[in-house]
Order: sequence, then structure tokens, then C-alpha cells
Amino acid sequence: MKLKLSFLIIALFSYGLFACSDDEPIIPEVPTTNTIVDIAVGDAQFSTLVAALTRTNLVATLQSAGPFTVFAPTNDAFTALGVDLATVSDADLTNILLNHVIGAKINAGDIADGQTYASTASASGPGGEALSILIEKGSAGVSINGAINVTTADVEADNGVIHIVDAVIMPLDVVGHAVANSAFTSLVGALSGAPGELVSALQGTGPFTVFAPVNGAFDAIADVVAGLTPEQLATVLTYHVVAGANVRSDALTDDMVVTTLSGQDITIDLDGGASIKDQSGADVAIALVDVQGTNGVIHVIETVLLPSL
Repeated sequence: MKLKLSFLIIALFSYGLFACSDDEPIIPEVPTTNTIVDIAVGDAQFSTLVAALTRTNLVATLQSAGPFTVFAPTNDAFTALGVDLATVSDADLTNILLNHVIGAKINAGDIADGQTYASTASASGPGGEALSILIEKGSAGVSINGAINVTTADVEADNGVIHIVDAVIMPLDVVGHAVANSAFTSLVGALSGAPGELVSALQGTGPFTVFAPVNGAFDAIADVVAGLTPEQLATVLTYHVVAGANVRSDALTDDMVVTTLSGQDITIDLDGGASIKDQSGADVAIALVDVQGTNGVIHVIETVLLPSL
């Protein structure tokens, strides 16, 4: 009899457990996310960045599938900029923020040593073209536009990766891009020293297309440059600029004749690779195309174009 009673008690207890379980509400599992926005919201050093993203309605964009690479400025980076963001229009602030975003996931290990240009999500170039940034990787780490350092790399997110930077990456015009790249110090020096306030002119509205010679190109003709008058030097420099057009590489055509700011023509030759025929008859190869600035585009060349002087 005692055995039967014990069984009955156990049976009733078991029934009670199942009955209570049936009455309890079923709580669905809430998936957790770790998007770029989630990481920024959860880190107090990004409060200024989060406020700016919220104001410009970019939160939803950076919560989407991506993938994205975001160079994320800290609060200190915004403070160092010395600009009251309340005085910046929503449109300008949007373009500044998108200048920190690349539409692909790029970890630090994916970046090649040396210099690489990347297109950002900031479409504030002439005709809505995406702006470029210069990424450099060396023994000291990764930097942006020559002066902005990645302080912490590879913060992994569900929809991409964050690299923390110590300054705000402002959009650059064609002069800004030349100044940011150590390969153009000779060009920048020549522009600054030539008559006609060429630097100020190239900081204007534009648009401009600039065929920019690297330092080695100027070294190769150092003797020629030394014998030029200031006015002749200005003619050489303006021979590398097309005013009134943002001519990207996909708009270049074979045997295309282009009048430069100097008033003299160059001819585009696409046979066997893109090159430029100058007034001396030389074919100058285009080494890199489509470095996009806010007021124009730069194509990099390794030889100085020579006009008639």
C-alpha cells in the first residue's frame, strides 16, 4: 500500500509540473546584434560620432548588412577639429561622415604596404562622384590622408570592421590631395612658388582635371626647371590642368584632344595603355587614375608634360 501511495504522489507532482509549464508564456529568443552602430553606441568615446550619425539619419545605413569599413573618430578627434558641428549643415555633415566609410570590409591585414587610394561613400565630388582617401601602411601602422593615424585597428562588427582614428577625415579638394601625399611635394612646391596664385586657383570651385607628376618626374627634369623663368614654370604647371571638367578615366577616349589651362593641347592615347602626348611629342604614361576630390579629379603621371615655351 505504501508503494502505491508513493507512486501516486510522484505521478501527481509530475502532472503539476507539466500543467504549470503549459500555462507559462513562451518568450521568443531575441537575437543580439553587434553592428557598427551597436559598437559605437556602447562605447562612450564615440558619443559625438553617434550624435552626428543620428542627426544625419545615417544610423540605419550603418546598421544594414554592409559590409562596411568605418574609420571612426573619437570625441577627442571631433574636439581637435575645432568646429562646432551645430554650425555645419546636415548635408555637409553627411558628406563628412560618409568620407569615413568604405563600402567593403577591409581589415588592417588586407591593406597593402605603401600607398593605396580608396573610394569612400561620400558622393560630394563634381557630378556626385565618390571622394577618395589615401591609405598608407608602413612600419608605424596605418594612416589616412598623410596625417591621420589609426590608433586601434580591426574592431570586428557583424556588418564590417571599425578602425579608430585620432582625427576627423575631412573631404579634400585637389590641392588637399596633393598636399596629403608625400609623392607630390615637388608639385606642391612648384605650385606655391609660381606666379599667378595657382594654389588658390586650384582651391576654387572648379571642376578641374589635374595630371599630377610625382617627385621623380620633377627630379628627372631638374636642370630644365632650373632654367625656366617663373612665367615659363607657370605655363608648365597649368599645362597639367584642365579647367571646367571633372574628366574621369572612363570618359577618356582614344585620340581625344584636350585644351589645358595653359591654352595648349594634350592628346589622349589609349593604344597599349593610357598615355598623354604632349607638345614635345613625348608619350607620358598615366600611372594611376581617378583620385577624386571635392572640386576635381587627379590622374597621376611619372613624367612632366612639356608645353611649347
